[in-house]
Amino acid sequence: MTKYFIYARKSTDEPDRQILSIEAQIEELREFARRENLEVVKVFVESQTAKEPGRPILNQMLERIEKDEASGILAWHPDRLARNSVDGGRIIYLIDIGKIEKLKFPTFWFEDTPQGKFMLNIAFGQSKYYIDNLSENVKRGLRQKVRRGVFPGSAPTGYLNDKASHTIVPDLKKFRLVKKLFKLYSTGNYSLKDLTKIGLVSLNGKSLSVSNIQRLLSNPFYYGAFVFKGELYQGIHKSAITKKLFEECQRVMKDKSRPKKKSIRECPFRGLLKCGECGYAITADTKVKKSGRTYTYYHCTKKGTGPKCSQPYIREENLAEQISKLIQKVSLSSAWAKKMLNNLDKEKELNQQAELSFAQNLKLGIKECEDKLDKLLDAHLEGVISKEEYLPKKTKNPQPKD
Repeated sequence: MTKYFIYARKSTDEPDRQILSIEAQIEELREFARRENLEVVKVFVESQTAKEPGRPILNQMLERIEKDEASGILAWHPDRLARNSVDGGRIIYLIDIGKIEKLKFPTFWFEDTPQGKFMLNIAFGQSKYYIDNLSENVKRGLRQKVRRGVFPGSAPTGYLNDKASHTIVPDLKKFRLVKKLFKLYSTGNYSLKDLTKIGLVSLNGKSLSVSNIQRLLSNPFYYGAFVFKGELYQGIHKSAITKKLFEECQRVMKDKSRPKKKSIRECPFRGLLKCGECGYAITADTKVKKSGRTYTYYHCTKKGTGPKCSQPYIREENLAEQISKLIQKVSLSSAWAKKMLNNLDKEKELNQQAELSFAQNLKLGIKECEDKLDKLLDAHLEGVISKEEYLPKKTKNPQPKD
């Protein structure tokens, strides 16, 4: 008497709700075995997609069949066994060499004849076609969503997926906290760890971790854009913050990631002057008095090998006053001043005209580039050109027309 293995499978990504659950499949198959008087020696259960080969439970069952522990398989439908050509081909090969003598399905007829194997091949092929076609439909739907400006994925923290409109809408409980988080971080006074305490929680109710906060602050979704397949697109969802605030947060994050440097007081006259006595450079030092005020003093570096320079220190404000008096002695006549101002006005007018013309040409060039990028993006999303062809053309920088 032929011994049978029962094989039941249903993956979490199975889109067809009419397919029985694993428990229901097993119950139906046991009832079928009782009606047909079939000897079942073991039940194999697997919760994994059959799109790709390599299912461990199926492989284990087929290996035990090759060891002659059973020679029949009982399953709800051929698509439970295989949705890819590798697994389907392996099963048909085991039938050809006699390792599998019987295949029983409550919803499908099979006999070990050329016609039976041909029909089994068709069933496996239909299962593969269904999965391939489903994948194409999903990809097409995602591309259409991207074109409409809808993010094709799960809503980030602060938003919800609206199943009725198939769009992403603000989460009234968290949207306000997301805004607050960006505003606090942009001040530079709060660390990522500080922001984990403002009350934002994940789907499981736990407070967001430091890495979660960092990803949130780096997500362009919150100012109205989104990333899909490495490309940035404009979204139609309601933005939580402005792009300016987002960029300020990125600047703060970048600054905080750098090692802190000791601030150096600016000394405007350092390196500008030389000592009148010995001719060596004038340098500067800053000193903090007991009152808390900071003063800057200039002095000769005194690096000469000759007689020691006798020039003392001088405070910055006193040096500035001396320089100001020297500058006041140099002046232009009113006629020369008027002539130079007129020349400057003419030059300014010519520059403004040139800049206006350049800006207009630049706008036309940008509009032309945007139109080309839109056409290129449509071609990429439609699958007319591959990603390898799309990216080099997208990054190519056409020069605006003169």
